[in-house]
Amino acid sequence: MPLAGQLPEPKGPGRDLRIDACRGLALWCIFLNHFPNNIGSWLTLRNYGFSDSAEVFMFVSGVTCALAYGSAHSRDGWPGVITRTLWRSWDIYAAFLLLTIACAIMVYLTGGGRIADESNTRLLLEHPGAALAHAAILQYRPVNTDVLPIFVVYHLLFAPLLWLLLRVPNVTLGASFLLYALVHVFGWTVPAWPNNVWFFNPLAWQLLVVLGAWCVIAGKGVWPWMTCRIALVLAVLYLTFSLIVALSWWLTTLEDLVPQALASVVYQVDKSDLAPLRLLHFLALAILAVWLVPRDWRGLPMPLMRAAIRCGENSLAIYCLGVLLALASQIALADIWNGLAMQIALSLAGILLMIAAATLLNSIRIKPKQPRLI
Repeated sequence: MPLAGQLPEPKGPGRDLRIDACRGLALWCIFLNHFPNNIGSWLTLRNYGFSDSAEVFMFVSGVTCALAYGSAHSRDGWPGVITRTLWRSWDIYAAFLLLTIACAIMVYLTGGGRIADESNTRLLLEHPGAALAHAAILQYRPVNTDVLPIFVVYHLLFAPLLWLLLRVPNVTLGASFLLYALVHVFGWTVPAWPNNVWFFNPLAWQLLVVLGAWCVIAGKGVWPWMTCRIALVLAVLYLTFSLIVALSWWLTTLEDLVPQALASVVYQVDKSDLAPLRLLHFLALAILAVWLVPRDWRGLPMPLMRAAIRCGENSLAIYCLGVLLALASQIALADIWNGLAMQIALSLAGILLMIAAATLLNSIRIKPKQPRLI
């Protein structure tokens, strides 16, 4: 069957650095948001709209998967794609299990207590056999590790997804939207343990991964629409509305600006199932980014952006490190001091350690650069 879409070949020097930069910035923001009562979280998207860095991370991961597995398909055919998806799924699975154990050890060494409940590691400390058994089948997850089990599943299924996108891309994207809609109509989810709640419902969040891959394979036709002035105006209006609503969660004086008829809707923006308001907010941000950050953006060579790119190139290792750093910061705020200076120091130290780790990983990498997956 002839292919409906064409996969662009990723090239080293011509690679779009905005992809890794977005993912690196998202990793920093995720770290800042992962430990509570942190003043650094005000530098992230979370407090200024309906969506946050998780949507960016999911979408960009779909883009990089399409590029990386598309390159494997061009070189080695479908056996190469399947081999790479299996290996990457195993890498993420092993990282998730090691991260789960590492979180439990950190909490145990600090005496457990309230941190054990807040990090959802008390079950692992008190019932290690049952907790590890459920973690092995991706049903138990400490706090902030929910993304990894999702990507284990997504990478396992990406080969058939790529096959469909290359043949019937629009139908595949439509089926993804349909599944997303059915999740919100019927409340579909995936079983978890012990409370049957999977914080990132993979049946809903798959839409962003599929959308990212679709943009690489068959999304050329949507670019004229995204770059038109009407789309920009609508995006800015929606972002302004979401900004007012988000700030009204913290500033009661802004509550009067939100119509009462909309209050019951906009104040229930569910993250677990990727609420439609969050999805629309991310799409509006994407339109704005297309206008403000062209491929040859002069800010990319700046030291800060280069550091973000390095973190984005090593996203799996840096994400796991960020989870541990966030847990350590939470413990430090609870046991030492939770003052403003401490929050700033922990935020800066965590990001600097992530940059240092990414720089070290880049320096010891022997293989030539390839599109990095999650």
